[in-house]
Amino acid sequence: MIASTSRALVRWLEDLGNNDVAIAGGKNASLGEMIRTLAGEGIRVPGGFAVTADGYRAFLDHNKLVPRIRDLLQRRGKGEAGTEKAIRQLILDAAYPPALEDEITSAYAELCRREQTDDVGVAVRSSATAEDLPDASFAGQHESFLGVAGIDGLLAACRRCFASLFTERAVSYRDLKGFDHMAIALSVGVQKMVRSDLGDGASGVMFSIDTETGFPGVILISAAFGLGEAVVQGTVTPDEYRVFKPLLDDATKRPILEKVLGPKEIKMVFGDEGGRLRTLDTPSEQRGRFVLDDDRILQLARWAKRLEEHYGRPMDMEWAVDGASGELFMLQARPETVQSRAAGGLFKSYRLKPGGHRVEVIAEGLAVGGTIARGRVRRLKDAASAGAFQPGEILLAEATNPDWVPVMKKAAAIVTDHGGRSSHAAIVSRELGVPAVVGTGNATRIIASGNEVTVSCAAGEKGLVYNGLLDFEEEEIDLGTLPAVETPIMLNIATPEAAYRWWRLPSQGIGLARMEFIIGSLIRVHPMALLRPDKVTDPETRRHIGELTARYRDKAAYFTDSLARGLARIAASCHPRPVVVRTSDFKTNEYADLLGGDLFEPQEENPMLGWRGASRYYHPDYRDAFALECKAIKQAREVIGLDNIIVMIPFCRTPGEADRVLGVMAENGLRRGENGLQVYVMAEIPSNIILASEFADRFDGFSIGSNDLTQLILGVDRDSEVLAKLFDERNEAVKTAIRELIAAAHAKGRKVGICGQGPSDHPDFAEFLVGLGIDSISLNPDSVVKVTRHLASIPGA
Repeated sequence: MIASTSRALVRWLEDLGNNDVAIAGGKNASLGEMIRTLAGEGIRVPGGFAVTADGYRAFLDHNKLVPRIRDLLQRRGKGEAGTEKAIRQLILDAAYPPALEDEITSAYAELCRREQTDDVGVAVRSSATAEDLPDASFAGQHESFLGVAGIDGLLAACRRCFASLFTERAVSYRDLKGFDHMAIALSVGVQKMVRSDLGDGASGVMFSIDTETGFPGVILISAAFGLGEAVVQGTVTPDEYRVFKPLLDDATKRPILEKVLGPKEIKMVFGDEGGRLRTLDTPSEQRGRFVLDDDRILQLARWAKRLEEHYGRPMDMEWAVDGASGELFMLQARPETVQSRAAGGLFKSYRLKPGGHRVEVIAEGLAVGGTIARGRVRRLKDAASAGAFQPGEILLAEATNPDWVPVMKKAAAIVTDHGGRSSHAAIVSRELGVPAVVGTGNATRIIASGNEVTVSCAAGEKGLVYNGLLDFEEEEIDLGTLPAVETPIMLNIATPEAAYRWWRLPSQGIGLARMEFIIGSLIRVHPMALLRPDKVTDPETRRHIGELTARYRDKAAYFTDSLARGLARIAASCHPRPVVVRTSDFKTNEYADLLGGDLFEPQEENPMLGWRGASRYYHPDYRDAFALECKAIKQAREVIGLDNIIVMIPFCRTPGEADRVLGVMAENGLRRGENGLQVYVMAEIPSNIILASEFADRFDGFSIGSNDLTQLILGVDRDSEVLAKLFDERNEAVKTAIRELIAAAHAKGRKVGICGQGPSDHPDFAEFLVGLGIDSISLNPDSVVKVTRHLASIPGA
């Protein structure tokens, strides 16, 4: 049996904990901590043992390697090439000390006894003593070997792990982080192999923080079929799931905010020759469905939440499902090293400068990093061909692995065909502070070396590659210096993709979330085309709708499910503060632009004053579609659990129309006052002002839509260039209407906010509203700092 002293050459994982990093490295110490402290809570970790750092040192001492390695490192420092390979060869040619070989042999025999087999398959992973630290992940820098069976194979794999401490990439990374090469030791973890390569076995990575924005409320899970190496290396584009962390302890809620079906082009499995890996095309049946069902997504998320609580910091984790047993396992947990260390009060904003250039998107994928860069493209097939790469170029590759780190450090931005947010390219680019667009699918086929491009990761979750060198600007704001104001500042949010980006801004919630933006950008199909698919006869439209809704037998469920999750993502970004969701307010010409929309929309001479807003919701030609909107809101509030959502009705012309809309909502499970549901109305028509008291009897609050209100009071088409100088929210007629509305609403005990463009464009208009005692001002995110500073200079603001 294995000795239990602190100088033991081999230790069982269950005897290790967080305080044993110096003995077993970060990875093994964390595995031991999970087994020892969290197994009783149902978090499963494969059992095994660790060859300790003392075992590694004994190996070097037995072979008198330390002075020879120091000499080679000194020669490397003088520019001599090939020294890393020479060090590795020294280790690979060395013999085990008899005591170390005996302890490894004894431990493996015991593990076989525990698993009731003669040659249990194991995963053999490196665990350096400077690895998985809060400020250095060492992601992928050292070797791992999967599916190793038999003592001879195990001893060979451990020796190769020792040697991997001196790969070119590992040495380069330690140089980058300022570590002394000889002060680092390597432990080797040996665990029972989870057979995620079998059947519906799967694996992936998850983070207990949003990796791009640092938003702490979500857990991000990546998942693919087969072994996890494909996900980590970025050779597969996985499924992605986001779960809202604060609601996980409520068993009545299912807080899955987002499910994105990845193409999962390939899967990695074991070959016929033991631990050798091979890559297969993923069967079409698996590619077309999610890797994890909702129950398993929530189980993983609860584990992630518990691990974050236990470690007291955001975590980066690996997991796997055994295809033979169906059991779920945690394989690794280490500190997240980028967003958790970002300065909490420092906010950076990047945006392309408008005008002056032609904007052409040539590739898109997942955005990593939140910034913008531009430069000349250098397309590389592999890291070995990186000699010609120049600092400041844009690196374009199918995927990256740890061998690419030296060239990634030189890049202004990175673009890959494959990979998700937990791929090697994503993890390293985040740590280096380099923007990356991953999982484009085809960038290497459509962008040539020498092309000049702009890479933008500043517009939310979607990363865009533009043709040409576009101008952009960067703003850095210390939010801690923003003055406090008494009038609540809220945000106008257009899309779910943008919501997490602004979570650090000091706001009291979201004053306007536009449902039609979610429908237009996320769903893209007219709801009636999903309810009446027989009317859609155009083959191309039918094909496109079929691709979008392929996972849904009930095509209408595609609409409600997508809309519910989109609304929930926005609401999660500031939970539990209020989020005002305006029901759909497309004009007929805008509805007609949706897939299948032209079949269900009339042609109007003036859509701005036509069949829009409330008038659609009870009309027989749209009533069933509005029922889908209601169902989505109910799902977001009551099933997912984001009950901070407030519903707002747009363009409601009369109190009688308000009664009809509220009646339809109640028929569809959204009854004002039940389950805390509040319903607001837009104040954007003169009748809303003139009959404010009557509207106040029917709604819980008002939100001033200053664009339409100005248009209708002044009789000025807000889109007319000829009349642009006459369109001004600060006109006295408009200000008089607002003054009357606030007085009437307050007399009835109703709140009034504003979500129009006026306060964002004109700080003096915001000052006017504060003087009237408005209850909130909702601003475009990029105006919050400017308007807040202006309001702070106003007494009583």
